[in-house]
Amino acid sequence: MRVVTTEPSSLTSALQSRIAKEIAAVGGWLPFDRFMELALYAPGLGYYANETAKFGAMPESGSDFVTAPEISPIFGQLVASQLREALQKTNTHEIWEFGAGTGALALQILDELAAQGALPERYTIVDLSGTLRARQKLALAKYEHLVRWVDALPEAMEGVIVGNEVLDAMPVQLLQRTAGQWHERGVVLGAGGDEAVFAWEDRSTELRPPVDIGGPHDFLTEIHRQGEAFIHTLGERLVRGAAFFIDYGFGESEYYHEQRHMGTLVCHYQHQVDNDPLVLVGLKDITAHVNFTGTAVAAQDAGFDVLGYTNQAHFLINCGLAPKLDAVGIKARSMASKLVMEHEMGELFKVVALSKGVEPWMPLGFVQGDRTHRL
Repeated sequence: MRVVTTEPSSLTSALQSRIAKEIAAVGGWLPFDRFMELALYAPGLGYYANETAKFGAMPESGSDFVTAPEISPIFGQLVASQLREALQKTNTHEIWEFGAGTGALALQILDELAAQGALPERYTIVDLSGTLRARQKLALAKYEHLVRWVDALPEAMEGVIVGNEVLDAMPVQLLQRTAGQWHERGVVLGAGGDEAVFAWEDRSTELRPPVDIGGPHDFLTEIHRQGEAFIHTLGERLVRGAAFFIDYGFGESEYYHEQRHMGTLVCHYQHQVDNDPLVLVGLKDITAHVNFTGTAVAAQDAGFDVLGYTNQAHFLINCGLAPKLDAVGIKARSMASKLVMEHEMGELFKVVALSKGVEPWMPLGFVQGDRTHRL
Protein backbone atom coordinates (compact mmCIF):
# COMPACT_ATOMS: atom_id res chain seq x y z
CA MET A 1 0.00 0.00 0.00
CA ARG A 2 1.47 3.37 -1.04
CA VAL A 3 0.32 6.48 0.82
CA VAL A 4 0.13 9.89 -0.84
CA THR A 5 -0.77 13.26 0.62
CA THR A 6 -2.73 16.10 -0.95
CA GLU A 7 -2.15 19.82 -1.01
CA PRO A 8 -4.63 21.77 1.11
CA SER A 9 -7.57 23.59 -0.48
CA SER A 10 -11.16 24.07 0.51
CA LEU A 11 -12.38 22.33 -2.62
CA THR A 12 -10.16 19.29 -2.31
CA SER A 13 -10.88 19.08 1.42
CA ALA A 14 -14.63 18.98 0.83
CA LEU A 15 -14.30 16.41 -1.95
CA GLN A 16 -11.86 14.30 0.07
CA SER A 17 -14.35 14.24 2.93
CA ARG A 18 -17.14 13.21 0.55
CA ILE A 19 -15.03 10.38 -0.86
CA ALA A 20 -13.74 9.33 2.56
CA LYS A 21 -17.29 8.92 3.85
CA GLU A 22 -18.13 6.66 0.93
CA ILE A 23 -14.98 4.60 1.45
CA ALA A 24 -15.99 4.08 5.07
CA ALA A 25 -19.59 3.28 4.09
CA VAL A 26 -18.56 0.50 1.70
CA GLY A 27 -16.16 -1.21 4.07
CA GLY A 28 -12.93 0.67 3.58
CA TRP A 29 -12.10 -0.07 -0.08
CA LEU A 30 -13.48 1.83 -3.09
CA PRO A 31 -13.03 0.53 -6.66
CA PHE A 32 -11.10 3.05 -8.71
CA ASP A 33 -13.90 3.61 -11.23
CA ARG A 34 -16.13 4.87 -8.41
CA PHE A 35 -13.30 7.04 -7.06
CA MET A 36 -12.79 8.49 -10.55
CA GLU A 37 -16.52 9.11 -10.92
CA LEU A 38 -16.63 11.08 -7.67
CA ALA A 39 -13.39 12.94 -8.43
CA LEU A 40 -14.74 14.11 -11.76
CA TYR A 41 -18.50 14.38 -11.30
CA ALA A 42 -19.50 14.68 -7.61
CA PRO A 43 -22.09 17.51 -7.64
CA GLY A 44 -20.48 20.88 -6.99
CA LEU A 45 -17.12 19.33 -6.09
CA GLY A 46 -15.87 17.04 -8.84
CA TYR A 47 -13.54 18.35 -11.52
CA TYR A 48 -16.25 18.73 -14.16
CA ALA A 49 -18.84 19.89 -11.63
CA ASN A 50 -16.91 22.73 -9.96
CA GLU A 51 -16.09 26.23 -11.17
CA THR A 52 -12.37 25.89 -11.79
CA ALA A 53 -11.07 26.68 -15.27
CA LYS A 54 -10.42 23.65 -17.44
CA PHE A 55 -10.04 24.46 -21.12
CA GLY A 56 -7.47 26.91 -22.44
CA ALA A 57 -4.34 27.23 -24.53
CA MET A 58 -2.03 28.46 -21.76
CA PRO A 59 -1.67 27.68 -18.04
CA GLU A 60 -1.77 31.43 -17.29
CA SER A 61 -5.52 31.28 -17.94
CA GLY A 62 -5.88 28.86 -15.02
CA SER A 63 -6.69 26.06 -17.44
CA ASP A 64 -5.41 22.50 -17.45
CA PHE A 65 -5.53 21.34 -21.07
CA VAL A 66 -6.53 22.37 -24.57
CA THR A 67 -8.81 20.53 -26.99
CA ALA A 68 -8.97 20.70 -30.76
CA PRO A 69 -11.75 23.33 -31.02
CA GLU A 70 -9.66 25.72 -28.91
CA ILE A 71 -6.63 25.12 -31.13
CA SER A 72 -8.35 26.03 -34.41
CA PRO A 73 -11.91 26.75 -35.58
CA ILE A 74 -11.10 24.73 -38.68
CA PHE A 75 -11.59 21.60 -36.57
CA GLY A 76 -15.27 22.31 -36.00
CA GLN A 77 -15.76 23.47 -39.57
CA LEU A 78 -14.53 20.13 -40.90
CA VAL A 79 -16.53 18.13 -38.36
CA ALA A 80 -19.56 20.10 -39.56
CA SER A 81 -19.05 18.83 -43.10
CA GLN A 82 -19.15 15.25 -41.84
CA LEU A 83 -22.23 15.91 -39.72
CA ARG A 84 -24.04 17.54 -42.63
CA GLU A 85 -23.46 14.47 -44.78
CA ALA A 86 -24.62 12.22 -41.96
CA LEU A 87 -27.83 14.22 -41.45
CA GLN A 88 -28.57 13.79 -45.15
CA LYS A 89 -27.73 10.07 -45.20
CA THR A 90 -29.83 9.33 -42.13
CA ASN A 91 -32.66 11.70 -43.09
CA THR A 92 -32.61 13.17 -39.59
CA HIS A 93 -32.69 16.78 -38.42
CA GLU A 94 -31.03 16.98 -35.01
CA ILE A 95 -27.41 17.02 -33.82
CA TRP A 96 -26.62 15.68 -30.35
CA GLU A 97 -23.32 16.72 -28.77
CA PHE A 98 -22.03 15.00 -25.64
CA GLY A 99 -19.68 16.87 -23.30
CA ALA A 100 -19.65 20.20 -25.14
CA GLY A 101 -16.89 21.79 -23.02
CA THR A 102 -16.77 25.56 -23.55
CA GLY A 103 -19.24 25.39 -26.43
CA ALA A 104 -16.48 26.14 -28.95
CA LEU A 105 -17.10 23.02 -31.04
CA ALA A 106 -20.85 23.58 -31.13
CA LEU A 107 -20.33 27.20 -32.21
CA GLN A 108 -17.92 26.21 -34.97
CA ILE A 109 -20.29 23.51 -36.23
CA LEU A 110 -23.32 25.78 -36.22
CA ASP A 111 -21.48 28.69 -37.85
CA GLU A 112 -20.24 26.41 -40.63
CA LEU A 113 -23.64 24.82 -41.20
CA ALA A 114 -25.25 28.27 -41.21
CA ALA A 115 -22.76 29.39 -43.87
CA GLN A 116 -23.70 26.31 -45.91
CA GLY A 117 -27.43 26.96 -45.44
CA ALA A 118 -27.73 23.61 -43.69
CA LEU A 119 -28.58 24.32 -40.04
CA PRO A 120 -30.33 21.42 -38.29
CA GLU A 121 -33.75 21.86 -36.77
CA ARG A 122 -32.27 21.39 -33.32
CA TYR A 123 -28.88 21.11 -31.62
CA THR A 124 -29.04 19.24 -28.31
CA ILE A 125 -26.19 19.31 -25.79
CA VAL A 126 -25.93 16.59 -23.17
CA ASP A 127 -23.68 17.87 -20.38
CA LEU A 128 -23.76 17.18 -16.64
CA SER A 129 -21.67 20.22 -15.70
CA GLY A 130 -23.72 23.22 -14.65
CA THR A 131 -20.75 25.59 -14.83
CA LEU A 132 -19.79 24.45 -18.32
CA ARG A 133 -23.42 24.64 -19.40
CA ALA A 134 -23.44 28.30 -18.39
CA ARG A 135 -20.36 28.95 -20.54
CA GLN A 136 -21.95 27.12 -23.43
CA LYS A 137 -25.10 29.22 -23.23
CA LEU A 138 -23.04 32.41 -23.45
CA ALA A 139 -21.01 31.10 -26.38
CA LEU A 140 -24.11 29.96 -28.27
CA ALA A 141 -26.39 32.92 -27.53
CA LYS A 142 -27.01 33.67 -31.21
CA TYR A 143 -28.34 30.13 -31.71
CA GLU A 144 -30.57 30.08 -28.64
CA HIS A 145 -33.57 29.41 -30.88
CA LEU A 146 -32.30 25.95 -31.84
CA VAL A 147 -29.94 24.86 -29.03
CA ARG A 148 -31.26 23.02 -25.98
CA TRP A 149 -29.59 21.33 -23.00
CA VAL A 150 -30.57 18.03 -21.42
CA ASP A 151 -28.99 15.95 -18.65
CA ALA A 152 -30.68 12.66 -19.56
CA LEU A 153 -31.49 10.84 -22.79
CA PRO A 154 -35.04 10.25 -23.99
CA GLU A 155 -36.27 6.69 -24.37
CA ALA A 156 -36.09 7.07 -28.16
CA MET A 157 -34.02 9.51 -30.20
CA GLU A 158 -33.03 10.25 -33.79
CA GLY A 159 -30.22 12.32 -35.22
CA VAL A 160 -26.46 12.56 -35.54
CA ILE A 161 -24.29 12.31 -32.42
CA VAL A 162 -20.87 13.89 -31.95
CA GLY A 163 -18.52 13.56 -29.00
CA ASN A 164 -15.04 15.06 -28.87
CA GLU A 165 -12.91 13.83 -25.94
CA VAL A 166 -15.91 12.31 -24.18
CA LEU A 167 -15.07 8.61 -23.96
CA ASP A 168 -11.71 9.26 -22.30
CA ALA A 169 -13.49 10.88 -19.35
CA MET A 170 -15.59 7.79 -18.61
CA PRO A 171 -14.51 6.13 -15.33
CA VAL A 172 -12.32 3.05 -15.74
CA GLN A 173 -11.46 0.08 -13.58
CA LEU A 174 -7.77 -0.57 -12.90
CA LEU A 175 -6.33 -4.07 -13.13
CA GLN A 176 -2.88 -4.87 -11.78
CA ARG A 177 -1.04 -8.12 -12.53
CA THR A 178 1.52 -8.79 -9.82
CA ALA A 179 3.62 -11.97 -9.75
CA GLY A 180 1.26 -13.49 -12.31
CA GLN A 181 -1.94 -12.81 -10.31
CA TRP A 182 -4.60 -10.28 -11.30
CA HIS A 183 -5.92 -7.73 -8.82
CA GLU A 184 -8.38 -4.86 -9.02
CA ARG A 185 -6.86 -1.62 -7.78
CA GLY A 186 -8.94 0.47 -5.42
CA VAL A 187 -8.60 3.39 -3.04
CA VAL A 188 -8.46 3.29 0.78
CA LEU A 189 -7.88 5.85 3.50
CA GLY A 190 -4.31 6.39 4.63
CA ALA A 191 -2.74 5.42 7.92
CA GLY A 192 -5.08 5.87 10.86
CA GLY A 193 -8.05 6.46 8.57
CA ASP A 194 -6.83 9.99 7.77
CA GLU A 195 -9.46 11.59 5.49
CA ALA A 196 -6.80 13.91 4.01
CA VAL A 197 -4.82 10.98 2.65
CA PHE A 198 -5.76 8.39 0.04
CA ALA A 199 -3.79 5.26 -0.79
CA TRP A 200 -3.87 2.40 -3.29
CA GLU A 201 -4.82 -1.12 -2.33
CA ASP A 202 -5.07 -4.09 -4.69
CA ARG A 203 -7.54 -6.93 -4.17
CA SER A 204 -7.67 -10.29 -5.89
CA THR A 205 -10.27 -10.36 -8.68
CA GLU A 206 -11.80 -12.54 -11.36
CA LEU A 207 -11.79 -9.56 -13.73
CA ARG A 208 -9.42 -9.77 -16.69
CA PRO A 209 -8.42 -7.60 -19.65
CA PRO A 210 -10.29 -8.56 -22.83
CA VAL A 211 -7.17 -10.22 -24.30
CA ASP A 212 -4.33 -12.26 -22.84
CA ILE A 213 -1.24 -10.17 -22.13
CA GLY A 214 2.07 -11.86 -22.77
CA GLY A 215 5.10 -11.93 -20.54
CA PRO A 216 5.60 -12.68 -16.84
CA HIS A 217 6.17 -9.05 -15.81
CA ASP A 218 3.88 -6.94 -13.60
CA PHE A 219 1.30 -5.10 -15.66
CA LEU A 220 -1.15 -2.24 -14.96
CA THR A 221 -4.04 -1.52 -17.32
CA GLU A 222 -7.66 -0.40 -17.53
CA ILE A 223 -10.98 -1.90 -18.55
CA HIS A 224 -13.79 0.29 -19.77
CA ARG A 225 -17.10 -1.06 -18.54
CA GLN A 226 -18.74 2.34 -18.06
CA GLY A 227 -17.68 3.66 -21.46
CA GLU A 228 -18.93 0.53 -23.19
CA ALA A 229 -22.17 0.67 -21.20
CA PHE A 230 -22.61 4.26 -22.43
CA ILE A 231 -22.29 3.09 -26.04
CA HIS A 232 -24.78 0.30 -25.35
CA THR A 233 -27.28 2.78 -23.91
CA LEU A 234 -26.95 4.94 -27.01
CA GLY A 235 -27.69 1.88 -29.13
CA GLU A 236 -30.81 1.17 -27.10
CA ARG A 237 -32.10 4.74 -27.44
CA LEU A 238 -31.07 5.69 -30.98
CA VAL A 239 -33.75 4.60 -33.43
CA ARG A 240 -32.20 6.12 -36.54
CA GLY A 241 -29.01 8.09 -36.98
CA ALA A 242 -25.23 8.08 -36.75
CA ALA A 243 -22.52 8.80 -34.18
CA PHE A 244 -18.96 10.12 -34.44
CA PHE A 245 -16.56 9.90 -31.49
CA ILE A 246 -13.15 11.59 -31.57
CA ASP A 247 -10.65 10.74 -28.86
CA TYR A 248 -7.15 9.56 -28.10
CA GLY A 249 -6.72 5.82 -27.93
CA PHE A 250 -5.82 2.60 -29.70
CA GLY A 251 -7.20 -0.62 -31.01
CA GLU A 252 -7.18 -3.56 -28.60
CA SER A 253 -3.94 -5.20 -29.76
CA GLU A 254 -2.03 -1.96 -29.22
CA TYR A 255 -3.88 -0.97 -26.06
CA TYR A 256 -3.03 -4.23 -24.30
CA HIS A 257 0.40 -4.72 -25.84
CA GLU A 258 2.75 -6.36 -23.35
CA GLN A 259 5.07 -3.35 -23.47
CA ARG A 260 2.31 -0.95 -22.30
CA HIS A 261 2.83 -2.17 -18.75
CA MET A 262 2.02 1.09 -16.96
CA GLY A 263 -1.43 1.56 -18.53
CA THR A 264 -2.74 4.81 -19.96
CA LEU A 265 -4.31 6.57 -16.97
CA VAL A 266 -3.07 10.17 -16.71
CA CYS A 267 -4.04 13.44 -15.05
CA HIS A 268 -3.92 16.99 -16.40
CA TYR A 269 -3.26 19.99 -14.19
CA GLN A 270 -2.08 23.42 -15.39
CA HIS A 271 -0.96 21.88 -18.70
CA GLN A 272 1.24 19.34 -16.94
CA VAL A 273 0.68 15.59 -17.14
CA ASP A 274 1.12 13.18 -14.24
CA ASN A 275 -0.12 9.71 -13.29
CA ASP A 276 -1.28 10.30 -9.71
CA PRO A 277 -5.06 10.77 -9.40
CA LEU A 278 -4.99 10.62 -5.59
CA VAL A 279 -3.66 14.16 -5.15
CA LEU A 280 -5.32 17.50 -5.93
CA VAL A 281 -8.61 15.65 -6.11
CA GLY A 282 -11.20 17.78 -7.88
CA LEU A 283 -8.57 20.19 -9.21
CA LYS A 284 -7.21 18.09 -12.04
CA ASP A 285 -8.59 15.99 -14.85
CA ILE A 286 -8.34 12.20 -14.76
CA THR A 287 -8.45 10.39 -18.05
CA ALA A 288 -7.63 7.11 -19.78
CA HIS A 289 -7.08 6.35 -23.44
CA VAL A 290 -9.95 4.69 -25.29
CA ASN A 291 -9.93 1.03 -26.30
CA PHE A 292 -11.60 1.54 -29.69
CA THR A 293 -11.98 -2.18 -30.28
CA GLY A 294 -14.04 -2.41 -27.10
CA THR A 295 -16.06 0.61 -28.25
CA ALA A 296 -16.74 -0.99 -31.64
CA VAL A 297 -17.71 -4.36 -30.15
CA ALA A 298 -20.06 -2.69 -27.66
CA ALA A 299 -21.57 -0.71 -30.54
CA GLN A 300 -22.19 -3.81 -32.63
CA ASP A 301 -23.70 -5.61 -29.63
CA ALA A 302 -26.07 -2.64 -29.26
CA GLY A 303 -27.22 -2.79 -32.89
CA PHE A 304 -24.89 -0.23 -34.45
CA ASP A 305 -23.05 -0.70 -37.72
CA VAL A 306 -19.40 0.36 -37.56
CA LEU A 307 -18.95 2.62 -40.58
CA GLY A 308 -15.32 3.61 -40.18
CA TYR A 309 -12.30 4.03 -37.95
CA THR A 310 -9.30 6.20 -38.76
CA ASN A 311 -6.88 8.67 -37.25
CA GLN A 312 -7.75 12.34 -36.87
CA ALA A 313 -5.34 13.39 -39.61
CA HIS A 314 -7.01 11.25 -42.27
CA PHE A 315 -10.46 12.25 -41.03
CA LEU A 316 -9.80 15.99 -41.29
CA ILE A 317 -8.00 15.73 -44.61
CA ASN A 318 -10.90 13.72 -46.03
CA CYS A 319 -13.36 16.32 -44.77
CA GLY A 320 -11.64 19.10 -46.74
CA LEU A 321 -8.68 20.38 -44.73
CA ALA A 322 -6.56 21.51 -47.69
CA PRO A 323 -8.89 24.22 -49.07
CA LYS A 324 -9.53 25.45 -45.52
CA LEU A 325 -5.79 25.92 -44.98
CA ASP A 326 -5.43 27.68 -48.33
CA ALA A 327 -8.01 30.24 -47.24
CA VAL A 328 -6.29 31.36 -44.01
CA GLY A 329 -3.09 33.13 -43.05
CA ILE A 330 0.15 31.52 -41.98
CA LYS A 331 -0.51 31.82 -38.23
CA ALA A 332 -3.93 30.18 -38.49
CA ARG A 333 -2.47 27.56 -40.82
CA SER A 334 0.27 26.77 -38.31
CA MET A 335 -2.26 26.28 -35.49
CA ALA A 336 -4.52 24.08 -37.64
CA SER A 337 -1.55 21.93 -38.63
CA LYS A 338 -1.33 20.74 -35.01
CA LEU A 339 -4.58 18.89 -35.61
CA VAL A 340 -2.97 16.60 -38.19
CA MET A 341 0.74 16.43 -37.37
CA GLU A 342 1.73 12.93 -36.30
CA HIS A 343 3.64 14.12 -33.22
CA GLU A 344 0.75 16.40 -32.17
CA MET A 345 -2.86 15.16 -32.50
CA GLY A 346 -2.93 13.62 -35.96
CA GLU A 347 -2.09 10.02 -35.06
CA LEU A 348 -2.86 9.65 -31.35
CA PHE A 349 -6.44 10.84 -31.86
CA LYS A 350 -8.82 8.49 -33.65
CA VAL A 351 -12.34 8.80 -35.01
CA VAL A 352 -14.95 6.05 -35.05
CA ALA A 353 -18.21 6.29 -36.98
CA LEU A 354 -21.36 4.33 -36.14
CA SER A 355 -24.87 4.18 -37.59
CA LYS A 356 -28.18 2.59 -36.69
CA GLY A 357 -31.48 2.18 -38.46
CA VAL A 358 -30.12 3.26 -41.85
CA GLU A 359 -28.33 1.68 -44.80
CA PRO A 360 -24.58 1.75 -44.01
CA TRP A 361 -22.37 4.01 -46.14
CA MET A 362 -18.73 5.11 -46.23
CA PRO A 363 -18.71 8.51 -44.53
CA LEU A 364 -16.80 11.43 -45.97
CA GLY A 365 -14.13 11.41 -43.27
CA PHE A 366 -13.14 7.79 -43.90
CA VAL A 367 -12.89 7.52 -47.68
CA GLN A 368 -9.09 7.32 -47.43
CA GLY A 369 -7.18 5.68 -44.60
CA ASP A 370 -9.98 3.66 -43.04
CA ARG A 371 -8.62 1.23 -40.42
CA THR A 372 -11.75 -0.65 -39.44
CA HIS A 373 -9.99 -3.89 -40.29
CA ARG A 374 -7.47 -3.19 -37.53
CA LEU A 375 -9.97 -2.91 -34.72
